[in-house]
Amino acid sequence: MARVDYFDAPNAPAANSVVPSVTAAVRNAAGEILLIHKTDNDLWALPGGGHDAGESITDTVVREVREETGLTVEVTGLVGTYTDPRHVMAYDDGEVRQQFSLCFAARWVDGQPRQDGSETKAARWVSPADLDKLNIHSSMRLRIDHALDGSRTRPYLG
Repeated sequence: MARVDYFDAPNAPAANSVVPSVTAAVRNAAGEILLIHKTDNDLWALPGGGHDAGESITDTVVREVREETGLTVEVTGLVGTYTDPRHVMAYDDGEVRQQFSLCFAARWVDGQPRQDGSETKAARWVSPADLDKLNIHSSMRLRIDHALDGSRTRPYLG
């Protein structure tokens, strides 16, 4: 399913749904961050996805990272909340979703990055110095920047 992200765009369609979702900021010992190249919007992003009924939100993080990258992770903290109503995602089935995402910090436990083929074109460790070379939506870049900011003592609330 194709997706178009709109942020503060006057031509954006009105939201008709809200789906709780998660992203995970996972770093390796070299300080690189785990990113995926998404098939639905052709952008680089933190791994993540929608919360399913019957699971805890941290279970969602672990499941989504495993599905999209093959890695096993352990949630270590909350980076922030991202609920800006000016960010909507329009899908080709008519759904227009308002952003509602919780970004978690997670520790890499096991596995090697691999793409899943359906949701991700690639999964790899990226040096923070190379982030500007990748096509990353501004709302995702905000999460990444918050996750990499070692001076933050509290989660972002927005």
